[in-house]
Amino acid sequence: MAVKLRLKRMGAKKKPFYRVVAADSRVKRDGETIEDIGYYNPITVPATVKIDEEKALAWLSNGAQPTDTVRDLLSKEGIMKKFHESKMKKGK
Repeated sequence: MAVKLRLKRMGAKKKPFYRVVAADSRVKRDGETIEDIGYYNPITVPATVKIDEEKALAWLSNGAQPTDTVRDLLSKEGIMKKFHESKMKKGK
């Protein structure tokens, strides 16, 4: 099973709100998810991002692939940097 970290659209028409979720890559965008790891609200100024760092790092270390947008959100939160640093420590 290929797991992806991706956005699940919530909210009303013209007022998007997204959950950052771990889901099987074969499932529809708003379909069944494995676990919620955070949320992203692009409507607020500045955009609100809240991601559970421990859950995100656990999924990344287990091989989950983030989509491009989620990768950008994780980078802005500093989670991708911590993930790469932990990978370098394991390699030594």
